[in-house]
Amino acid sequence: MKVEAWVFLLVGVFFLPVATVYGFMVDWMEPVGFLALYLVGALCLMIGVYLYYTGNRIGPRPEDRVDAEVHEGSGEQGHFSPWSWWPLVLALACAAGFLGLAAGWWIFLVGAGLAVIGLIGWVYEYSRGDHAH
Repeated sequence: MKVEAWVFLLVGVFFLPVATVYGFMVDWMEPVGFLALYLVGALCLMIGVYLYYTGNRIGPRPEDRVDAEVHEGSGEQGHFSPWSWWPLVLALACAAGFLGLAAGWWIFLVGAGLAVIGLIGWVYEYSRGDHAH
C-alpha cells in the first residue's frame, strides 16, 4: 500500500498550492473553485494518511513485494452479495436525488426516501430470506 499512499499524498500536496494560486487568480471572488480544490487536496491527504498507516500496520501485500508468487494473492478477496438488487435501488435513489436538485425538491425527497429503504434493505439483506444466518 505504500505506492498508493504516496500517490494520494503527492496529489494532495499538489492540490493545496494549486488552490491557493487559483484563489489569487480569481481574487478570492469565486468561492466554489478554490474551495473545491482545497477540499480535493484535503481528501487526498486523508486517504493517503489512512493508506500509509494501514500499510505500516498490516505489512507488505504480495502486490508490493518483488519476490511474491502468483499463488500468494489467491483466495477470497472480499464478500460480495450474490443476486442483490439493493445496489440498483440505491443507484435509482441517487439518480432521483440528483434530478431533484436540478428539477424540484419534491423529487429529491422521493429519492431520499427510496435511499433509506434501499440502504436498510442492503444492510439487513442477510438477516432474512434465503441467506439468513
